[in-house]
Amino acid sequence: MNAKFLTFSLALLMLLPLGSRAQVQPYLTMDEMPDLVPCLPAPPDSLDPAFGVDVLRFYWGKQQRQDPERAAIAVRDAVWQLDTLFLLFNEPFGYALSREKTPEIYTLLERGVSTIEQVRVRPKAYYARKRPFERLSESLLDESERPLLTGEGSFPSGHTIRGWSVALILTEINPAAVQALFARAGVYGESRVIAGAHWQSDVDISAKAAAIGYARLQCSEEYRKQVARAKAEFRRLSRGKD
Repeated sequence: MNAKFLTFSLALLMLLPLGSRAQVQPYLTMDEMPDLVPCLPAPPDSLDPAFGVDVLRFYWGKQQRQDPERAAIAVRDAVWQLDTLFLLFNEPFGYALSREKTPEIYTLLERGVSTIEQVRVRPKAYYARKRPFERLSESLLDESERPLLTGEGSFPSGHTIRGWSVALILTEINPAAVQALFARAGVYGESRVIAGAHWQSDVDISAKAAAIGYARLQCSEEYRKQVARAKAEFRRLSRGKD
């Protein structure tokens, strides 16, 4: 493993610019979370036909930037803060989520996503895969991302892991919204291809990465207790809507 890169990644996890992550206590530490390197296949190399698909999908994504509406969604999806991420899932969830109005669900999301997203650190450090804009000497949809992303491993996609984590957790609270939630998670991951920040294979593997992290999260007794509180809050919320 690239020890220098791992140290850098761990430092990034603790920085305030990563949103509310620095203020949130995960349910499990990174050492308690699965190491995805032996769990998941490696990213495709240049001789793998899957890499050809990655390149084609990059240029497909670049073409999508010509659609102002889709480009705006991708730019908004790139914002790293958890508060912004949760807002994106209000519509598919069917209810407005906020720290003030839905504190139990909000706490569940903050701590749950902050726990699951830790699984990205080891594979990013181990593979140190160059991002598409670096490998292809291409532009990003939002060039303000370049300083933050350059030199930071592409595999897997931290954004995509977060998006799928939100969908997984919220589906547990509101199963009726499962289709809308996972459709939005799919769009969220696709945004990273359109942005030029990730290869398609990064995004694809990240859904599996989130599922592995979510499965491990179920073993936290503290998480299960918070799920019960969040479900009770949702029942009250549902009655109020009716």
